[in-house]
Parts: sequence; structure tokens; C-alpha cells
Amino acid sequence: MHPWQRARIEKEKEILHAYGLKNKKEIWKMDSKRKSFAGQAKRLIAAKGAQAEKEQSLLFDRLTRLGLLSGSPRLDDVLSLTLEDVMNRRLQSVVVKKGLARSMKQARQFITHQHVTIGGKPITTPSYLVPITDEESIGIVQSSSLSSIEHPERVPIQKKAKKPRPMKRNDFKGRGRR
Repeated sequence: MHPWQRARIEKEKEILHAYGLKNKKEIWKMDSKRKSFAGQAKRLIAAKGAQAEKEQSLLFDRLTRLGLLSGSPRLDDVLSLTLEDVMNRRLQSVVVKKGLARSMKQARQFITHQHVTIGGKPITTPSYLVPITDEESIGIVQSSSLSSIEHPERVPIQKKAKKPRPMKRNDFKGRGRR
């Protein structure tokens, strides 16, 4: 893989911005997890026997618990997982989805400053993959000032519709006759 691939760099920049990440290393770690799941699935496709079936069921259980697969999964479903699927299961993404933070960057700040708990236990890792069962128990630390829904950082920002700017004489400079 050549280090200067424009398409890869642009895609990483979009993901970095969309998920409010600190650096590209976080993208690479999540992609590594996805590739690890896919590698296990590839190995299990080729394997036969009781041990392979046991490992396959354990892989499906783990991915279903994490919310990456649902229903009756197949190995092809594991191979079709995308980076975005894994990124959406991060604690940082789930906090925004639940409405505890206004943006990904704010969610990251709340998590690293120990304002977010899962089941009463503070979690300080934004990249923590949240199991489906723990998703309901995500909340703000009770002793934190952020626990109040009226806190200025928790109130959603109301975006005002922009009024069109009236045309000015300078807007026509450089057009037409000189």
C-alpha cells in the first residue's frame, strides 16, 4: 500500500471529521478490528469440523452482542462489515446518538473528562465498543453538573435560518464593462 493515495487520504479526512476523532490512528485501530473479524470469518469459511462451528458461533455471538450483526448472521455478513459499522458502535458515537452531547467532539470531551458512565461505572475511552445490552445504561455521572438537562452544554443549539444578504454595488465588480 502506497502511503500517498489521494482517495484513501480524502476518505480518512472525511471519517476523521464526521466522527470527531483525534487522529488517523483511531481510524486505523477500528479498521484493524474490522479486518480481524473478517480474517476470522475467512478462516472459518475454509475450516470444517466441530471446532470451526464452535468458533463460528462464538464469533457470531460476539458481533451480535456488539450490535454489528443481527438476525441469523452468516459469514458473508461478517465479510461485508464496513468501517462505518464499527465506528457507529463506539461510545463516542452512541453518546451523540442518545442525545447526551451535541457533537462528536463534545461527546469525546465528556467521555475523557469522566462525565459519561455505563452502568454506573465511568468510562474514559471514546473508542470503547458498546454492547447492545449496555446501550440503555449509558448516562451522565450524577455528581456532574452536566447531569442537569438545563446545563448550557446539553441544551441543543437552535440554528437560525440565514436570511439572504442584499446585493451590494461591490458584488458586481469585475463583471461586464470595465
